[in-house]
Amino acid sequence: MSDVRLTTLAFGGGCARKLPAADLGQVLRRLVPQSHAWVDPAAGPMEDAAVVCVPGGRTLVFTVDFITPIVDDPETFGAVAAANALSDVYAMGGEPRVALAVCGFPRDQLDLDVLEAIFRGGRDLAADAGCAVAGGHTIQDGELKYGLCVIGDVDPAHVLTHTRVCAGDRLVLTKPLGIGVAAQAAKQGVLDDESHAQFVRVMKTLNKGAKDAALSARAHAATDVTGFGLLGHLRHLLMGGGLSARVSAHAVPMLPFARGLAENGGVPGGSRRNLEYVTPHTHFDPSLSEVDKILLADAQTSGGLLIAVPPPRVDQLCEQLAAAGTLANAVVGEVVAGPPGTIEVRP
Repeated sequence: MSDVRLTTLAFGGGCARKLPAADLGQVLRRLVPQSHAWVDPAAGPMEDAAVVCVPGGRTLVFTVDFITPIVDDPETFGAVAAANALSDVYAMGGEPRVALAVCGFPRDQLDLDVLEAIFRGGRDLAADAGCAVAGGHTIQDGELKYGLCVIGDVDPAHVLTHTRVCAGDRLVLTKPLGIGVAAQAAKQGVLDDESHAQFVRVMKTLNKGAKDAALSARAHAATDVTGFGLLGHLRHLLMGGGLSARVSAHAVPMLPFARGLAENGGVPGGSRRNLEYVTPHTHFDPSLSEVDKILLADAQTSGGLLIAVPPPRVDQLCEQLAAAGTLANAVVGEVVAGPPGTIEVRP
């Protein structure tokens, strides 16, 4: 297999490569959404996936997501990219069923056995989710990219759309933050083996258990925390519901080594752009440091679900998340009435 480090083939890895949210918003504001009988108009403007209502058929969740390398091992890269794409379906309350692979491959730099390993990693991870990779499309590209286009199904009465979030809902996060700074350290070769293994484990963990727990607890809404960071994705959730939120910074779970990496300057550009995006809409308590802020905006890849659940069912949700083996089940804030999309961050 090629000796080329996959992370050297991209100037940024994983979901940190997303187009900045401010740029995307500027473009989308100029476009009038196309109405269609199959497309659920009740979904919010920045949902994780489309909700498709086939006349006389099932309600479907439809998404596409692909990333550049965030790790050097090809099979692991394929698995992480697949988990990241499947997460968009889980964030809507859906169950992934079938997928197509999307790949840009630098044939002049990598051997074909690298491509085979990427496809194998994605196929096997999707199979663990009960989702078949039925085909796909590959092009020659100067930069390696891989992901999935996924179709799942969902109970139409329990779609976890942004528009269903309610004032008073508690916000529960199911994976620790810090993937962005960990990826930066891994690319620079300064992440130790134990920390690297933990970082990869977080990204490869499916959000199926989190989704099942959210539906069982009759949660109102959810989003997955990926390239726009916790605060960016929370802002989009709140915009969908026309509400505001309060977040307790010290309640947010973090990878144990993330703070040290950030304090040493290991912050990806995508995370810094995320903080710039949310700062005009966020009031940070003066006691919070710049590192506190950057970690809350850190660009995640295959991050956890952020679930909005009514207060009487918070304990039930957390118990079910623990039983499902999720990597975190932390209550990190609450939804409140206020200017849409604004956030208050307390210590």
